[in-house]
Amino acid sequence: MRNRYLDLLRAAAIVRVIVYHLYGWPWLSILLPAMGIMFALAGSLTAASLSKRPARKVVTSRLRRLLPPLWLLGLLAVPVMLVAGWATESDGEHPFNAFTLVYWLVPIGDPPGSDRGVAVWEPLWYLRAYLWFVLLSPLLFALWRRVGLVLLALPLMVMAVLEVTGFTLPSTADAALWDFATYGGCWIAGFAHHEGRLARVRPWLAYPVAFLLAAAALWWAGQAGSWDLNDISEAQALWSLGFVLIVLRWQPPMGWLARTGPLDKAVTLINGRAVTIYLWHNIAIAAVWPLLAVLALDDLDDRLGAVVALVLTLALTSVAVPAFGWAEDLAARRPPRLWPSTSIPTGSRAGEPSPAPAVGRVPYQARGTARMPRAVRGATEDTRGTTRAEGC
Repeated sequence: MRNRYLDLLRAAAIVRVIVYHLYGWPWLSILLPAMGIMFALAGSLTAASLSKRPARKVVTSRLRRLLPPLWLLGLLAVPVMLVAGWATESDGEHPFNAFTLVYWLVPIGDPPGSDRGVAVWEPLWYLRAYLWFVLLSPLLFALWRRVGLVLLALPLMVMAVLEVTGFTLPSTADAALWDFATYGGCWIAGFAHHEGRLARVRPWLAYPVAFLLAAAALWWAGQAGSWDLNDISEAQALWSLGFVLIVLRWQPPMGWLARTGPLDKAVTLINGRAVTIYLWHNIAIAAVWPLLAVLALDDLDDRLGAVVALVLTLALTSVAVPAFGWAEDLAARRPPRLWPSTSIPTGSRAGEPSPAPAVGRVPYQARGTARMPRAVRGATEDTRGTTRAEGC
């Protein structure tokens, strides 16, 4: 049977990602560390598969679910960026390189794009990070079976070494290494959740450890002068791991969700189209401001403008579900459907969620003539490249 608590966590993380990318409120990274949650849930699902099937089949199955939605996005986006002049950009920060287009097929590095197409490619770091976690999972799971909860400390030890030594690798490998250091503890906590080891940790030990991790994270953020944990890899790693250790130990009764009707269906829908929502929500955000200008709604007061922007973002993202979500059905070897079923599958494999993320980086302002509401406008500066922490 499906674990509806985990479904709810995944859905909440994805919604939080959309809201963060739209408004850029730093406190959201503390309220709900979406990336840590998503990597932990993916780690739990991967451990469940590795417990039943050979590693080779698990890896190929996970990648098969991940890649087709990316290929569909690339098939549409890359030609548009090329027609829009990507190959001739001479003063941009992301010049065209034909060799790196291979990352749109197998994202061992970040799929590239033009400066104008930042809304398309910027969130795709998650797919690169997820791919590397999947490839490493057979080894990590074997180590987990041997050393248990001690393995949770490995990513933090890697980060400590990187901090002390200043060791760096070429950009693609360095990004993958820092992703492991930042979110590897959450992925391994997913192993502990699936195996029941996390639930067996005594509260007198689990809660103080989580509290110490959280306190260290907030101290580090204070020292860095920012409360957006996505800007600070060290604080992100500590806070996310502490948060995950608590929420994955907890298994509240979920009967109430089935009684809520629309919320229950929304949670199922988000889980069934998580990859599609993630891949296309940033593009929806970029389209909001030109659309507001067309509708002559770009001069609303701050509060009303912020609400209208959120409604339009959700509406445009919803359009992507029937337009592109069928790629997730093909990836899962299901008959393609424009709109997924919102009934709860009864089997543990039926309707198993895709390797969903939740998100991208600090939001950006789409180029155009529409004026954003001030409540939203201040949150749109692109800070890519100012930090190693990539999250949402």
